[in-house]
Amino acid sequence: MAYVSASHSRASGVFAPLADAIASLRAAWARSRVYVRTYNELNMLTSRELADLGISRSMISRLAYEAAYGRDA
Repeated sequence: MAYVSASHSRASGVFAPLADAIASLRAAWARSRVYVRTYNELNMLTSRELADLGISRSMISRLAYEAAYGRDA
């Protein structure tokens, strides 16, 4: 016989706002790391390699931002 157990570790009551704030900070930190990693990786490429990809150096910041936060952010 199969059993399914669902447990939610979501904080409730008084601690819910704190848990939400911590989750929000973690998400922001993760997006920030994506931006930095993408920026650094693109910046390490030579101008020739960037040109082969159809990217100019002036586009690196925007592309890293879009990778981390999306186009509409």
